[in-house]
Amino acid sequence: MKTILTITCAVLFFAVSAFKPSSGLDNVISALRTGNATEFARYIDDNIEISLPSKTDSYSKSQAIIILQDFFNNNEVRGFEVKHKGDNGGSQFAIGTLATKAGNYRTTVFMKTKNGKQLVKEIRFQSS
Repeated sequence: MKTILTITCAVLFFAVSAFKPSSGLDNVISALRTGNATEFARYIDDNIEISLPSKTDSYSKSQAIIILQDFFNNNEVRGFEVKHKGDNGGSQFAIGTLATKAGNYRTTVFMKTKNGKQLVKEIRFQSS
């Protein structure tokens, strides 16, 4: 009986470990891969800094959605390849290449934990 209980506990532990929910950063990366500003917007903080090749500024969430949608529409996203990602004391980041019809952009995303949820605080697009 003890053996059955031990095996059951071990199986449950591995099953729960294998099916942990994806992080906010993984969802943001997924939205970048498809150029989906609506999905990306779910993870934007109240204010966000956006750096585009032509301008850099801080925007409210509603302004940021419009700017990102415009950027994705004008550049027709083909994919996003992660080069590096990590975390540092409650913050997460990802660096990668956003492939678009207009060219490639080195893209950096910074996220911070706010009220228990990972939110994008900054995104940078640099022509490569």
